[in-house]
Amino acid sequence: MAGRGSRLRPHTLTVPKPLVHVGGKPIVHRLVQDIAEMCEEKIDEIAFIVGDFGKDVEQELMNVAEQLNAKGSIFYQEEPLGTAHAVLCAQEKLEGPVIVAFSDTLFKAEFKISDSQEGIIWVKQIEDPSAFGVVQLNESGTITDFVEKPEEFVSDLAMIGIYYFKSGEDLKKELNYLIENDQKKGDEYQLPDALRRLTEKGTSFIPGKVSAWLDCGNKKVTVETNRQVLNFENQKGKNLVNETAEITDSIIIQPCFIGEGVKINRSVVGPHVSIGDKTVIDDSRISNSIVQQNSVLSNMVLKDSMIGNFVKAIHSAKDISLGDYTEIGDAN
Repeated sequence: MAGRGSRLRPHTLTVPKPLVHVGGKPIVHRLVQDIAEMCEEKIDEIAFIVGDFGKDVEQELMNVAEQLNAKGSIFYQEEPLGTAHAVLCAQEKLEGPVIVAFSDTLFKAEFKISDSQEGIIWVKQIEDPSAFGVVQLNESGTITDFVEKPEEFVSDLAMIGIYYFKSGEDLKKELNYLIENDQKKGDEYQLPDALRRLTEKGTSFIPGKVSAWLDCGNKKVTVETNRQVLNFENQKGKNLVNETAEITDSIIIQPCFIGEGVKINRSVVGPHVSIGDKTVIDDSRISNSIVQQNSVLSNMVLKDSMIGNFVKAIHSAKDISLGDYTEIGDAN
């Protein structure tokens, strides 16, 4: 999670993308939670590979690990040298069974990881695979090759950025081989090149097919991911309205997430709205939107919008994207 998240700006100017909240939780928290539910064994440790995000961010990541009863550790990728290089930054943790995940995506799947499998690569069948890395399968369903952004059709199973390795040591060996032999593509060391070497040496990877692949790359798709996450939570029968929220003369159209200490007055909120802790909403109509923490919105009509933390906004149009600490309208 060392990238800058530039496509999601201005929301990533003050926090890294994996800590942007979707459905009331940071993206990375949801990701590791979903992975943990697929593991037959307990996750012992979560290693976060980051850029220079500061101590507050690192502490929040430690809290994510703690909530899953796992040890947290921090490693740094100081140069953008590719996905293989990023994983190798935490090479001391590549021992025994390891899951590698890139934390800008969420997923839904219904299969379990067991130690009987040598390797799993999470994939989603898509209509246009030309913009993705895809896997090729043999007749028995085992992965035989990896093709990055194929110009001609070779497969419609796109890799979503989550991988299981029974032997972290074998992965570490192949990652080091790429670095030591300067095996780059486009000035970067790429993880699929290490996967290919593992396959050629006999490691058997099977596809782990997911039913949903939820992107968080930019504002539009993040709002859509929030909508789907709220639907999933609603289907489980979860109550996402915090008991400390004060809702006065207002209508909440489910599904919605309403955080701790939120105040909603004379407003209609929902469906598919997430409102972060201690935000205040007055005389507004909000649907299909994300509002982060400690913001104040008044006389707003919002749809398909994303509002950051500590925002003050009055009288604004539909479909907007406001970063942290923004003020618009007569917000004094």
